[in-house]
Amino acid sequence: MYQYKTEILEVGTKWFSDKADLDDTGKLDDLLNQRAAEGWELVTYDYMATSVQVKGAFVITFRKQKS
Repeated sequence: MYQYKTEILEVGTKWFSDKADLDDTGKLDDLLNQRAAEGWELVTYDYMATSVQVKGAFVITFRKQKS
């Protein structure tokens, strides 16, 4: 049986585009590597832009075996 953990990783402010950039994906990589070191496995993630195209976020779900 697994336990699940979902996190929201906010990204930098966007002025001209709501797309993720290299800084945003770097933050995502850092979080993924940190959670992997803690024993969490990535299940899914999604990038969510806001309707006003100023701030977006990744929604990330991890899992690991229950102890």
